[in-house]
Amino acid sequence: MDNYRRLHTPVALCVASPPAPPTTDFEPQSWKSMEGLVQCSANHVPLSPITFLERSSKAYRDNTSLVYGSVRYTWAQTHHRCLKLASALTTHLGISPGDVVATFSYNLPEIYELHFAVPMAGGILCTLNARNDSAMVSTLLAHSEAKLIFVEPQLLETARAALDLVAQKDIKPPTLVLLTDSESFTSSSYDHYNHLLANGSDDFEIRRPKNEWDPISINYTSGTTARPKAVVYSHRGAYLNSIATVLLHGMGTTSVYLWSVPMFHCNGWCFPWGAAAQGATNICIRKVSPKAIFDNIHLHKVTHFGAAPTVLNMIVNSPEGNLHTPLPHKVEVMTGGSPPPPKVIARMEEMGFQVNHIYGLTETCGPAANCVCKPEWDALQPEERYALKARQGLNHLAMEEMDVRDPVTMESVRADGATIGEVMFRGNTVMSGYFKDLKATEEAFEGGWFRSGDLGVKHEDGYIQLKDRKKDVVISGGENISTVEVETVLYSHEAVLEAAVVARPDKLWGETPCAFVTLKEGFDNDVSADQIIKFCRDRLPHYMAPKTVVFEELPKTSTGKIQKYILKEKAMAMGSLS
Repeated sequence: MDNYRRLHTPVALCVASPPAPPTTDFEPQSWKSMEGLVQCSANHVPLSPITFLERSSKAYRDNTSLVYGSVRYTWAQTHHRCLKLASALTTHLGISPGDVVATFSYNLPEIYELHFAVPMAGGILCTLNARNDSAMVSTLLAHSEAKLIFVEPQLLETARAALDLVAQKDIKPPTLVLLTDSESFTSSSYDHYNHLLANGSDDFEIRRPKNEWDPISINYTSGTTARPKAVVYSHRGAYLNSIATVLLHGMGTTSVYLWSVPMFHCNGWCFPWGAAAQGATNICIRKVSPKAIFDNIHLHKVTHFGAAPTVLNMIVNSPEGNLHTPLPHKVEVMTGGSPPPPKVIARMEEMGFQVNHIYGLTETCGPAANCVCKPEWDALQPEERYALKARQGLNHLAMEEMDVRDPVTMESVRADGATIGEVMFRGNTVMSGYFKDLKATEEAFEGGWFRSGDLGVKHEDGYIQLKDRKKDVVISGGENISTVEVETVLYSHEAVLEAAVVARPDKLWGETPCAFVTLKEGFDNDVSADQIIKFCRDRLPHYMAPKTVVFEELPKTSTGKIQKYILKEKAMAMGSLS
């Protein structure tokens, strides 16, 4: 219960500008002055995505809810399984309201079910990155105070080592539950997912949130920086963002959604709940590859999936693309996580995909904005059209505001496409705060907005375009260099598969751009660093062109984001240039 009280302790929602004492108070409710109005259980129920599953179990009872290999369930069956699991969590494993339940797995059907079963039991879901090592898993388990952890068999040894490390810290490790049907594990001393289902009751009374601001999940930031933070989502935020994302993605009852986005990343961009809201079909795959994506498009008639731009880059450069395109039907792709190169968007659409560019952060429940395409763009030249589509765009309908502001004065920057400021958000789908880190929460909300740490510009049409992360800007001779702009040029080179630009120390200029580049197959012996540098100098102001080019495979997170902090360490280790 300590966890419950800590997660329910009010945090400072904003610090006014000019500075004022933190407060969570709101203006008096005006409706109370209007005679005849009353707020009661008949007209006020805390919002929670739990209700999406309850409705789908009736409205889409016999429709397919989930497919994984030979496993197939209907929405009625999924609801029934989640009820039994929620029952077992409370009666057999002692989960109380506010307890944290962790998962350590790739996209298996059980992880989808836990997105409902855990909150139905009153618990808080914490989906851990399946690529974490035992040291990181132990740190996150200790920090989250998880009471349970569900683990897939392939990750069991990593999980066991993590639990041993937790125990060495004089902290009681969470109970481990295996996600398996395998006979080789049935004699193990661990609890088993299917045993829990067998012991659960299908007449379980759901433990609904008493307040829609109650926590539903903890998401640790993805690891593009060295220190993950524990981002808390509320039932209200998850409910609203789920609706917004499925509407953004154009999903309906006949949609078939392929799980290429990890459910451990921002709760799969809220699509576990959103797919249930629309009664869509979920196709689970454990590992993502171009072949798996194309195979499922043909086998299950997949209509929608999401992916980071690096995954799209894999698709357009894969031999599978030539084998399976043009596609048998239009497939909607939602991409976000980093600015997608216009060239990659263009190639995806040539193959038959419809790319919807979104933007958001872990702290905004995933997607918070998208680049709303306009019909008049179709008349533009391809280069101009895809450059417009690569912008981050406008806030979605559940996010109240998104703006580019001066981080000091908090004034909105001019909509001239040139004045740089910090991208900021305010709305109901912004996180509740960072668990156990009130200082970081207050800093993130200083001035009454969530400060993203992203630098961008605002165009005349109101669309926002990212220029860089604050920490990634290269400052050379007093000039700020956007690494995103340099990377966009690098991706336009016919030999470049992937590229990332970071700062390298320079005795004369302070810093200069250093490009890490992965070449496409067949170009390894044909392209030199000098050729890449000249290519950039021909297309950029000379001070923006890389002074150093390193050819190697780029380190990435499990969601496909390039880990620039690792590349920065490598560039620093090279020493000063000049």
